[in-house]
Amino acid sequence: MPRSKKDNVEDIAGLRERMRHSASHVMAEGVCALFPDAKLAIGPSTEEGFYYDFDLPRPLTPDDLAAIESKMKDTIAKNLPFVFEEINRETAKQMFSHQPYKLELIDDIQDEKLGTYRHGSFVDLCIGPHVSSTGEIKAFKLLSIAGAYWRGDEKRPMLQRIYGTAFETQEALDEHVRRMEEAARRDHRRLGRELDLFSVHEDAGAGLIYWHPKGGRIRTIVEDFWKKEHYNAGYELVYTPHLGKASLWETSGHLGFYRELMYSPMEVDEQSYYVKPMNCPFHIMIYKTDIRSYRELPLRLAELGTVYRYERAGVLHGLLRVRGFTQDDAHIFCRPDQVEDEIIRVLELTFLMLGAFGFKEYEIYLSTRPEKYVGETSEWDRATEALRKAIEKWHLEYNVDEGGGAFYGPKIDIKIRDALGRSWQCTTVQIDFNMPERFDLTFAGEDGREHRPYMIHRALLGSLERFLGVLIEHYGGAFPTWLAPVQAVVIPIADRHQEYAQRVQDELKKDGIRVEVDARSERMNLKIREAQLQKVPYMLVVGDKEVASSAVSVRKRNGENMGAVELQAFREMIKRAAQSRSLE
Repeated sequence: MPRSKKDNVEDIAGLRERMRHSASHVMAEGVCALFPDAKLAIGPSTEEGFYYDFDLPRPLTPDDLAAIESKMKDTIAKNLPFVFEEINRETAKQMFSHQPYKLELIDDIQDEKLGTYRHGSFVDLCIGPHVSSTGEIKAFKLLSIAGAYWRGDEKRPMLQRIYGTAFETQEALDEHVRRMEEAARRDHRRLGRELDLFSVHEDAGAGLIYWHPKGGRIRTIVEDFWKKEHYNAGYELVYTPHLGKASLWETSGHLGFYRELMYSPMEVDEQSYYVKPMNCPFHIMIYKTDIRSYRELPLRLAELGTVYRYERAGVLHGLLRVRGFTQDDAHIFCRPDQVEDEIIRVLELTFLMLGAFGFKEYEIYLSTRPEKYVGETSEWDRATEALRKAIEKWHLEYNVDEGGGAFYGPKIDIKIRDALGRSWQCTTVQIDFNMPERFDLTFAGEDGREHRPYMIHRALLGSLERFLGVLIEHYGGAFPTWLAPVQAVVIPIADRHQEYAQRVQDELKKDGIRVEVDARSERMNLKIREAQLQKVPYMLVVGDKEVASSAVSVRKRNGENMGAVELQAFREMIKRAAQSRSLE
C-alpha cells in the first residue's frame, strides 16, 4: 500500500523531535564541559527546535554559543550511542546529588523507576525519545540566550535558557533561519514601538496594554467592523460589569475551576467581589431577566468584554500573552433543534471576518466527549454531530481530537495561518451543558413545559490584543489601506504649497480618509522616506504642477511612483480601497 503525504509529514516530524531532543542533551554536555559547576534544569524539544535551562556562574555571551557549538560538533563526530536505562529513585538521587533542579524533579516523579539517557560520559534524567546515536544529529544551530524562571515561577531562580534548532538537512535549517529572521523583522513588540501603536509599562503593571492613538485607531476600525457584522448577523450587543460577587463565580464554577487565574477579591459592603475572568455569567444574568419562550430563541448576545486573568510574569509576551484583554465574546441561547443552524451561522461569520483581515488558510479541530463529562450522552452525540455537520458544510478538512472536549461540551477550534505559515488559535465554538444547569436556565416550549436551552460560547478573533498582535506580524506593520491608522500623508514641497496641502487633506477627510499633512521644514525625500518607514500606504507630494492642475503626485509605500493623479480620481481610488476592504 503506498504511503500517504500525511505519513511522510509525520515521519519527518518524529525524526525532528528525536533529533532535537538529542541535540539538547549534546548541548547540555557542551555547557558542562565549559562550565563544570553548571546546574542543569530541563531541556525539551519544541515545535521549532529545542532549549535547555541552566544555572551558571556567569551570564552567557554570543561567544559562548560558538564555543558550545564547537563542543557539540566534536560529540556528534564521535557518533556516540544514546543508551536508555531505568534506575530506582535512590540511585537517581545519588547520580544527580550535585544537581538541585534534577533532585526536585525526582521528588515530583511518582514512579519508582526513572528513565535516564546516556551518551559517552554524559547522563541525563529523561524518558526520550532520542535518535540512536549522536551522529544522527544533522544540521543544527544555537540561536539565542534568554532568561527563564525555574518552572515559570517568578518567585523561583532566574535561569539562562539556550535556544537551538536542528533539521535533517542544511537546506531545511537555512530556510528555518531565514524565516526566523523574517519573524524578527515582523516582531509586533518592535513594530509596536517603531510605529507608535502601543506600550507596556512594567512599573505600572505587567501584562497590561496601553494603546497609543495610532494603535487605538486600528483597534477602533476592527471593533467597528466587528459590531457592524454582528448586528448584520442577528446579534444584540451588550455591556456588562467588570466585577461580580463571589456567589456568582461560585454558581458558575469559576471559583472552583479557575481560582488560580482570578485576581484576589475586594470587599464591598462586606461582600467579596472578583474582577471577571470571563463574560459568560453576565450574559446568563441577562438571559434570566425574563421568562423566555421557544419563539424568542435563538437569543444571540455579543460583547467586546474586557477580562482579567493572572499569568505568570515569565510567560507574558507583548500583545500575545497579557493579563488584561478584550474578548470578542458571544453566547447563543437556543433550542436543541436549532444548534446545527446556529453553528453554521457562526462559521459563516467566522470565515467572513477572518477573510476580511486576509486569513484564508485554516486548521480546524473537532474535540469530542472526554472520559469525565456532564450531561447525557445523547446530548453529547447530538451536539457533536451538529458541530461535525457544520464543518462539513464548508467542505473543509478537519482533525478529530477524540476525548479532547471540555467536561461541559464538545467544541470546534480554528487556527489561522499567517504570512510566515505560523498557526494561531483564534476561533472557538463551544457547546455548554454545564452553565444552563448550574444557573437553571429554562425556556417555555411549544408544549407549555419548561425546557433547558443549549448554550453556545464563541469567540471569533479570540482576544483583540492577541489578534492585533498577530495582524501586526502578518502584515509586518504594513496594514491594508482599510486598516492603516494613517492612509495617506500629504507632503508639500515648499512652504508656498502648504495651503494646497491643507486643502487636499480637507477634501480627503470629507470621505473619511485618515490623512495627515507633513508640514515640517524638511527635505521632500526625507519626508517620503519617513512616511515609508511608518508604513503609510500613500504619499501625496504637492508642488507647483499639482497646485495648477488640482492633482497629487502619488507614491506608494513599496516605492512605486504613480505620478500625477487628479485629486478627485485619487479620492475615488482610495475610497474604493477602504470601503471594499482591499488587502492592498
